[in-house]
Amino acid sequence: MEAVPNKPATIRDVARLAEVGLGTVSRVINDSPQVSKATRSRVHKAISELNYVPNPTARRLSLGRTMTIAAITPFFTRPSITERLRGIENSLAESEYDLIIFNVETVARRDELIREVPRRERVDGVLILSLSPCDEDVPILEKADVPIVLVDANHPSLTRLNRVIVDDVEGGRVATQHLIELGHRRIGYISDFLDNAFNFTSSRYRFQGYRQALSGAGIPFRSEYHGQSEHGRYEAERLVKMMLNNEDRPTAIFAASDTQAIGVLEAARDLGLRVPDDLSVIGYDDIEVAEYLGLTTVRQLLFESGQRAVEILLESFEQKLAEPLCEVLPTELIIRKTTTSRSGYLEF
Repeated sequence: MEAVPNKPATIRDVARLAEVGLGTVSRVINDSPQVSKATRSRVHKAISELNYVPNPTARRLSLGRTMTIAAITPFFTRPSITERLRGIENSLAESEYDLIIFNVETVARRDELIREVPRRERVDGVLILSLSPCDEDVPILEKADVPIVLVDANHPSLTRLNRVIVDDVEGGRVATQHLIELGHRRIGYISDFLDNAFNFTSSRYRFQGYRQALSGAGIPFRSEYHGQSEHGRYEAERLVKMMLNNEDRPTAIFAASDTQAIGVLEAARDLGLRVPDDLSVIGYDDIEVAEYLGLTTVRQLLFESGQRAVEILLESFEQKLAEPLCEVLPTELIIRKTTTSRSGYLEF
């Protein structure tokens, strides 16, 4: 006759073996400081001997927490978003918290999630990636009963929420200044729509930096050198082909993301232009493929921004923050093979 496997140990079995009450076992499991060292050791020994695995649902109820963190993010397959999520997951891997990702691909979904997710019965904390709040969102988020950290998102009137942001104005200025210092005067800018229903701000701020650098060098802004469309390689390629078919075409193009910069490279190839000899190209983000392509770009700390957001969120759970933080992460110009002072040649 086949043997019946032993039943899994229960918390009552642990209490009986350790000769303590159920409450004591619960406090040890939840790492309460109200248990003596000797008793804690006895309970842990009983847990080990019985191979006891705490019931996660019961533990969550005993803690009054969901042990879950939500990340609200747009278009999570985009390389920059994926890298931020990698940083978030990396930091949470050593914690007891589960991660739920809410992907946003419509404005209606965005509005619904901002209203419904930051609730204590659903999650213990919320990370909002790249979705800067609109005016009507600010009071909703500031009144939420769970901690919230904005990543690559901000609003001028926010005072009660933690934020991890990038100085995209400075990043855009540095990218454009690099091209100016190489001797370029006809510099194009390719970006997402500056005004959009999702209230994405990064392209808008990078455009501000682009304009600042031009102005500082006494170079007039030319509207025909700015192309904006939906985000993507093919959209960028289409915009650039129109821009480069002009007689007085740009000699350099700053793309608001590396993905769009790839579209610029493809457009140059199709038009028979040499990079960087005929056209210098600079991107933004420094995603993995940028190094492979030898793309000059502005590096932002994507992975690290996700890590830092989790650290701040976990600190807020323990009430270790005296006041909300607004951390501005630096950017760095990474010079590779796609920019030059009108000399050099790169096959791609």
